[in-house]
Amino acid sequence: MAEQEAPAPLKSLNSYDQTFISFINKSNRNAEAWWLNFSGKPVSYGDIKPGNSLKMNTYLTHPWIFRAPDGAKLLANLSEVYFPTQAQYEEYGPPRYQPVYVTAPVYSLQEYCARLIRSIVRKEDICKLEIPNGLRKDLSREPDILRDIKSLSANRSINGSD
Repeated sequence: MAEQEAPAPLKSLNSYDQTFISFINKSNRNAEAWWLNFSGKPVSYGDIKPGNSLKMNTYLTHPWIFRAPDGAKLLANLSEVYFPTQAQYEEYGPPRYQPVYVTAPVYSLQEYCARLIRSIVRKEDICKLEIPNGLRKDLSREPDILRDIKSLSANRSINGSD
């Protein structure tokens, strides 16, 4: 039986290919922009208010993810992880900031309900809810960006998209 390879970490790689991005928040919530550094650790670049944008000089091999204030996943150009595209330039040389749209995904009914319950029930009271243990456990597990990054890295390795 072949040994399974360790997941390739989702992280920035060295690159000289600079690109210019304008992250535009099309969701109705603040969107926190997170760059994944060379170790795969998230580095916050602050919040983008709904309808506002954040211009960023970045590199092709630098992944970005976005989260709402409660830790809920947001999408960048419909992807959980955004990798910048090749830089584009205006006719006379200056870079064009390419729009990248940050949006809320279509949450499953279970995800949506869990978010709602977490917002109205204190964490210490979740164990008192008269619901199945599995749901209680899911509710106790708050969104965690580091866990999400690890999961995204594992999925990336399985799908072979390095």
